[in-house]
Amino acid sequence: MTIFLCFTVLVLKIDLARGVNHSWTGLHTATTGIKDLPEFVGVNLFDDEVTGYFDSRNNQSEIRQDWVKELGEKYVEDLTKSFRNFTWKFKENLKMLMTEFNQTGDQGVHTLQQMYGCELDDKTGATEGYSQFGYDGEDFMRLDLKNTDWVAATSQAKVIKQKWNGGQSKYWKNYLEQDCVEWIKKYVMYRKISLERKVPPQVSLLQRVPSSPVVCHATGFYPDKVNISWQKDGQDLHEDVDVGETLSNHDGTFQKRAELKVTPDVWKKNQFTCVVEHKSGDPIHMILTEEKIRTNNAGTGTSRQNHQSSCFKVPLSEVLFIEPVYNNVWWRTFHFMVLRTQLKLVQIEQKKPFIKVLFIPE
Repeated sequence: MTIFLCFTVLVLKIDLARGVNHSWTGLHTATTGIKDLPEFVGVNLFDDEVTGYFDSRNNQSEIRQDWVKELGEKYVEDLTKSFRNFTWKFKENLKMLMTEFNQTGDQGVHTLQQMYGCELDDKTGATEGYSQFGYDGEDFMRLDLKNTDWVAATSQAKVIKQKWNGGQSKYWKNYLEQDCVEWIKKYVMYRKISLERKVPPQVSLLQRVPSSPVVCHATGFYPDKVNISWQKDGQDLHEDVDVGETLSNHDGTFQKRAELKVTPDVWKKNQFTCVVEHKSGDPIHMILTEEKIRTNNAGTGTSRQNHQSSCFKVPLSEVLFIEPVYNNVWWRTFHFMVLRTQLKLVQIEQKKPFIKVLFIPE
């Protein structure tokens, strides 16, 4: 199954109050009993940006940030090998857990998830690593790095702990305290070039029906600072104008829109212009004409979708990692979302961080 995933607002942040400047996070999920999901999905994030994606159905890594591609083909090959190795391990561990929980004959949904990563404070050089597992929506095991020991959250986990202690706990301690931190430093260096780039916006005029507001939509720009305004006969217009927030695109660029509420008979008698100002170049002036609106609608598909939000087609499996990962919320959120995917329309809304997602199955 494939869905259209439409972001209205997406905020995914680490608590910077602790002084953390950079973070790397890995999210792994193995599932059984869910027909429309791959058996394994892995996602990597650097400073809250998705840098890599993998699922067992495609069996290949996908790089999600252009600057990561500068690491070369070998990096992608090694990443794919790592994900494939995790795929095998997670399938085996999931079988082992189902046996331990007496669920081998169960045809229901079961999940094994891992969230791990490290953080680096640029100012002090302090680092912090973590690795934790969840099983069927509940905390299962976490790694105590100080004592190089797994801490069990359930009685069944205590049995598994004996198998995991030793070589596996030492491996994760070494990776989280050394290798992971070195990767953060390397990512910082490669992304610095990307952060200094300037990408101009692409501007379109969109309208659902003649009675709807006209939307001036700027997208694909970098950095995120942009000013969008409407003018009437060369004069700045503030009434009947609604400027939206700057939103993130999946490729690391940004988008923003400004709605103009005006009837067709009024804008045909006056000249309305959308002005987009961005540091990448001179201001862009888009004069409102009926021809331009029709051209943009024809070129972008369904105008209603473009008007509502930025929509892009993604595998259903990627929905697993849309929710923020605060205080183990992601264990429970996973099940909430999976149970809802068969509905024609699902809307999830949270506060702090605020997230609003529409799921529209094809």
